[in-house]
Amino acid sequence: MNFTAVIITLLVILVSMTIHEAMHAFMGYFLGDQTAKAEGRLSLNPIRHIDPLLTILLPLILLMLGAPVFGGAKPVPFNPHKVRFGEWGVALVAIVGPLTNLVLAFTFFGIGVSLGFVDKFGFSPSLIGVTLQTFVFVNLGFFAFNMIPIPPLDGSRVLYALAPDFVRGFMRQVEQYGLVIIMALVMVGSSFISLFMNWLIVHTLQVFILIFSV
Repeated sequence: MNFTAVIITLLVILVSMTIHEAMHAFMGYFLGDQTAKAEGRLSLNPIRHIDPLLTILLPLILLMLGAPVFGGAKPVPFNPHKVRFGEWGVALVAIVGPLTNLVLAFTFFGIGVSLGFVDKFGFSPSLIGVTLQTFVFVNLGFFAFNMIPIPPLDGSRVLYALAPDFVRGFMRQVEQYGLVIIMALVMVGSSFISLFMNWLIVHTLQVFILIFSV
């Protein structure tokens, strides 16, 4: 890892995280909840979404450790009682974030292929190739991490919509310790998380390769 890689990674994280969080806010607003708008989160300004620990420090530590890069931001506030379609509306607000990262990864992979910076041997070692590669892998990392169905991660909201009441009650209790749970997952369950994320990232990349016939 060098200084250029760190700067590129930080910029990609800021852009990707900002779009991820903004999409949560816009989906909540689209479904009838004004909470995110009232708190200034309907914005593509990274400053409105940054959490110093989850947005900057955690991804840098993972980068230095050679682990899949992921991170988080200040949670976008919303009132589940004001979102249309009940729990399914809440699930839409949650799932749009990681799906946005998946679309970003797919888009930048496609750009790389179209411009000749990706071939059967991988990404070009040029500055543009490295930047495109970082966009792809950071966004796949965000997608994979947030799809873990454990509160307060986005994937848990889909599970919540499907779960029976007693499971929902347990998930509500767990969710209030959001930051503690995330840090515990990283510190205690890092091996499991890395296995799950690597599995999902590898298989998603295989789909990209198949689609673009690389």
